[in-house]
Amino acid sequence: MILTTGSVEETREAGARFAKKISSGDVIVLDGGLGCGKTEFVRGIVESLNRTVIVRSPSFSIVNSYPCGTINLYHFDFYRIEKASELDEIGFSEYCNNDGACIIEWGLMFPEVLPLNAVIIKFSDSGDGKRQIELPFEI
Repeated sequence: MILTTGSVEETREAGARFAKKISSGDVIVLDGGLGCGKTEFVRGIVESLNRTVIVRSPSFSIVNSYPCGTINLYHFDFYRIEKASELDEIGFSEYCNNDGACIIEWGLMFPEVLPLNAVIIKFSDSGDGKRQIELPFEI
């Protein structure tokens, strides 16, 4: 399924619809260039599950944790990671094997650490402020 969004609000709305599909143990990879809407999509997911949480890009912290009722979301950004071994140091595999779901921006930088069942969502800028979001299933 390919969605085209024309605003930040529409990208967040797509994230909110996707949130209904998330379960504990899921690993969701967001792939796409800078400014393609990955973090806004995550904001939509988190805000739909817990309106009191403020979503910040994990570019410098590497991972942010968001309590969302019955599930915890772990929001990663691999952009500043230089080697897969750095993910071992922060306990990435433990996050993937616990009670929450992992959402990873730039996750395809280290495909070797991803579980085989990871869901990959591709983002691209199609010009004129529009973004394309390619999902593996309908939302």
